[in-house]
Parts: sequence; C-alpha cells; structure tokens
Amino acid sequence: MMLIGYARENSEEETLLHQVEALRKAGCQKIYEEKVPTMSRDWPILRDVLTELSSDDTLVVYSLDRLAWSTPHLLEVADRLREKGAGLRSLCEPWADTTVPYGKMILGVFAGIAEFERALSRNLTETGRKRAKERGVHLGRPAKLSAEQIATIRKLVRDENLSISEVAARFGVHKATIYRAVTNNK
Repeated sequence: MMLIGYARENSEEETLLHQVEALRKAGCQKIYEEKVPTMSRDWPILRDVLTELSSDDTLVVYSLDRLAWSTPHLLEVADRLREKGAGLRSLCEPWADTTVPYGKMILGVFAGIAEFERALSRNLTETGRKRAKERGVHLGRPAKLSAEQIATIRKLVRDENLSISEVAARFGVHKATIYRAVTNNK
C-alpha cells in the first residue's frame, strides 16, 4: 500500500509548506502540490493524481477542504477512489478514512445527506415555480415577439407567401423563432 499526498494552497497560506510537512510526517511516499486560484474549480494536478492512483493506494490530504469544493464534489472524488480500489484519508478529519470500516460508513452517511439535500432543493425549486406560475409570473426568457408581431408574421407567411427566411430577416430574429410563431396555436 502506497500513501500518496495531495496538497492544495488556499488563500490564507503563502506556501504549501505546512501541508507538505504534515503529509510527510504521515508517511506519504509521494506528494503532489497544486497551486490554483482560490475560486478555480479546475484542478489539473488532482485530476492527474486521481488518474494515476492504483488499487490499494491511499490518497492522503491535510484536510477535506483541500480536496473538494463541496460535499457533492467530495463524494464524487471518494467514488472515483472507491472505483479504483484506492482509499482516502484526511489528517485533520480522522473520521474521513475510507481504509477503515467506520470511515466508509461515515462517507456513506454523507452521501445520503447530500442526496437528501439535492432532493430537498429540487422540491423547493419546483414548489417555487408552481407558486410563481399561479401568480402569473412568466418564467424563462422574455418573448422575442409580441402577440401583434406574431399575428403579422402569420399573415406574411400564409397570405403573402413570404419565406420564413425573409420574415426572420425583416423581424431580426432566427428562422426557428418564426417557425414557432407560425406553428404555435397560442
């Protein structure tokens, strides 16, 4: 079993020295260092590490916030490690250790909580949409064409035999907008 360290700087740290030192003390044979802007979600070194890990390796991080930007992202990383047969261990959160049974159980509970949060968010969003519609709020992008313009477009296409392209050019919209205006029964 090989311990692979991953360190990523955050805005409070000048260097990765503190993390790297802790990972060395934990017995990591290899340590990868990531230096990316704080708000960036593109972490190429982490992507490479996750690709290179093999079965029975353990990814060790100083803390979970150095590994993931959210609970769903943490669970995604943990899933990728599990699929490879690799473990995960956090030095600051000793409960986050998938190389022992209780650590696997705790991350399983986190996965359940994250799924519950996603379902709750979907339900709240759908309830909000329904209430907004009941109040007559238009959802989505504003209409490109008014009712009067649609009536004019239908007349131009049906009665005056103008092509869809000609009408689209006249109104400054895409042809698909004209097709929808002509075929929609509203």
